[in-house]
Amino acid sequence: MMDEREFEQRARACLPKLFRVCCAILPEAGDREDAIQEALLRAWKRRGTLREVAYFETWLVRIVINECRDALRRRKRNATVELSEIIPAPQAEAPDPILQQALYRMDVKLRLPLVLQYLEGYKIEEIAKMTGTPVGTLK
Repeated sequence: MMDEREFEQRARACLPKLFRVCCAILPEAGDREDAIQEALLRAWKRRGTLREVAYFETWLVRIVINECRDALRRRKRNATVELSEIIPAPQAEAPDPILQQALYRMDVKLRLPLVLQYLEGYKIEEIAKMTGTPVGTLK
C-alpha cells in the first residue's frame, strides 16, 4: 500500500490534469473543486485497492470522472430554477479559447474522450478503462 508521502507527491503531480478533466465535464468552477477534493478523499481511503502503483494516475483520473458524473447527477436532481444567463468557463484553462468554446458545445460523452486523448495524451485503451466505454465506441 502507498504511504502518505508517496500518495501526496503523486496526487500533486496529477492535479493540473485532474483539473483539466473536470473542466471537460463540469461547467461550474465550484463543482470542479468539489469533485477533485471528493476524488482525492475517496482515493486516499481506497488507496489499498490499487493493485499497480504504476497505474495511479489512470486510477485517479477514473475516480475524478466518476465524481464529476455524480456532481452532474446531483445538479440535475437539485435543479429547481433555470439560469437565464450561462456563465462561460474561464478562458485560461484551454490553450485556445476557440477550441474550448467548441468543446463546451459538445455533449460530455463526446467531449471527455477528446480531451483525454488529444489534450491529455491518453491512449484509447486507457480512456476506455477510465470512462467505462468500449474501445470500438471510442474509435
